[in-house]
Amino acid sequence: MSEKKKNTSNFNLGSNWIYIILILFLVGMTLFGRSSGFTEGKDLSSIAFNEILNDNDIDKVLILNNSRAEIYIKEDAIKAKEKYTKIVKNPFYRKGSPLYEYNFGDLQNFENKIEKAREKYNLSLDYQYKERTSILDTILGFLPFILLIAIWLFFMRRMSGGGSGAGGGGQIFNIGKSRAKLFDENTKVKTTFKNVAGLEGAKEEVQEIVDFLKNPDKYTKLGGKIPKGALLVGPPGTGKTLLAKAVAGEAGVPFFSLSGSDFVEMFVGVGASRVRDLFKQAKQKSPSIIFIDEIDAIGRARGKNSMTGSNDERENTLNQLLTEMDGFGTDTNVIVLAATNRAEILDKALMRAGRFDRQIYVDLPDLHERKEIFDVHIKPLKLAEDVKLDFLAQQTPGFSGADIANLCNEAALIAARNDKSAIHHQDFMDAVDRIVGGLEKKNKVITPKEKKVIAYHEAGHATVSWMLKYAAPLVKVTIVPRGQSLGAAWYLPEERKIVQTEQMLDEMCATMGGRAAEKLIFDKISTGALSDLEKVTKQARAMVTVYGLNDEVGNVTYYDSSGNDSFVKPYSEETAKTIDKEISKIIEGQYQRAIEILDLHKDKLDILAQKLLEKEVIFKDDLVEIFGKRPFEKDEKISDELNSITEE
Repeated sequence: MSEKKKNTSNFNLGSNWIYIILILFLVGMTLFGRSSGFTEGKDLSSIAFNEILNDNDIDKVLILNNSRAEIYIKEDAIKAKEKYTKIVKNPFYRKGSPLYEYNFGDLQNFENKIEKAREKYNLSLDYQYKERTSILDTILGFLPFILLIAIWLFFMRRMSGGGSGAGGGGQIFNIGKSRAKLFDENTKVKTTFKNVAGLEGAKEEVQEIVDFLKNPDKYTKLGGKIPKGALLVGPPGTGKTLLAKAVAGEAGVPFFSLSGSDFVEMFVGVGASRVRDLFKQAKQKSPSIIFIDEIDAIGRARGKNSMTGSNDERENTLNQLLTEMDGFGTDTNVIVLAATNRAEILDKALMRAGRFDRQIYVDLPDLHERKEIFDVHIKPLKLAEDVKLDFLAQQTPGFSGADIANLCNEAALIAARNDKSAIHHQDFMDAVDRIVGGLEKKNKVITPKEKKVIAYHEAGHATVSWMLKYAAPLVKVTIVPRGQSLGAAWYLPEERKIVQTEQMLDEMCATMGGRAAEKLIFDKISTGALSDLEKVTKQARAMVTVYGLNDEVGNVTYYDSSGNDSFVKPYSEETAKTIDKEISKIIEGQYQRAIEILDLHKDKLDILAQKLLEKEVIFKDDLVEIFGKRPFEKDEKISDELNSITEE
């Protein structure tokens, strides 16, 4: 069946072919005939006409439009004279047609000339008058209007999608049709829930929706109603669209897929019309599923854009969607799935029960889920035996499923670039460095003095984090420029569901270790700690204003999850001064703490910095050799794996 589809001709007699045929017709008319009978004629000069006229060879003169004459020759003259016989024998000559054409100029002079010759030579010729309209002249008269219409149609096609889209959405007369792509038994989706790693809670929710459609009686016989909609919410790259594809593959019912932007058009009323057409098609193929990706394109809260001067076409589209979702009965078995990563801006009427009955939060994967995602993405890769997926899962906190897919691909590219026959563990580590830190720039010009400052800065981070209980364990430190940074330290953060005050303070102290080392060794500070200062300022502000972890401000939060306080401070000026004072106190306190730690271990800090200047990259083993084992390090399997990574 698929072979037949491949061999099927894609020829389509669209408007482009109509334009080509029209042009060929105009060219043909120009070349082969200005009017009937003229193609065989031959233009006469004034002398040649006088000669034929005086010889009395003319049978009839037909004056057309008072400007041109067709000359008909007598039959006996045609047979007797060779010059006429040649024309008659021409294959293009049609019997009964004029042999010549004569442009006589002024009509009155031409008539006088014929009358004089008739009297002088006793001629028997006759002349008649006739009005004749040329088809080509008519077409040429309307040609400007034809061109204007053709140009208008062309631009309408372009603006309405260039001929693509379901239901002929590319044609101007079908612009209000839905552009949803239909997946049914003829276009089966191969993605199933087995292809979706992690997302156990979300999968359980959507599997139940699939079961609603497959076995509706199981739920309705108890008096329950099938849900009308489910909204997938979560950060970008977490697998919302992939989950919808899996639903399409598992459900075995018609699945309409489109983006929220497919409803948006420059023409008034088109969005609402497409919503109506989409739900009409879905009802006809019931039971079915409608999936609207990036629904925030049309589902934004109404009334908030009135100051921008934009029209309300998007609101009309949303109103129609609200009506359709709450308009059809529960027995139609049409379920609407939607996905967005901006749920906070959606209209409240869209989020209420009865429309989107369920909101499924698709969060960033945890450690176990990242391991499952790695298992999926490494299947097509050729891996070496030293690849440790458990360690990679721990080394990628905050990575989404899309980030992990990109990491696996980047590792394969790095291995291929180095002419390896398989992808090694170090290739994955280099890929993490590449994604998190940026491209390595070994050719960047750095003076020895700057390099020494960078080495002590990074050694300061490593030393302070090594000596603090709640700081993340170090993986490696480098002074090779990467991306916008001149040096970097990589840690293995612990996955925490909640964070205590001591843990945040230790992390801030380790972050300030770089600037503290510069102050302690050189008695000067540089601009290299900008990203560190930005990080600790955000953490300190969050401690004071968000999490209520400051004794002076108290157990109060000024965080508004709805985002409605963006233009108004929810506290007084006096409180603002207190907040600023407490933020500064926290940061300066951790800065002094970092200086004290480094002063206590200054000799070891020097050894570490010199080793960094010598090797440019050091690992955990080097710190164990210099500082000894951390007394509070947890006895975990991952510690042994960290010890095994000793070279880049």
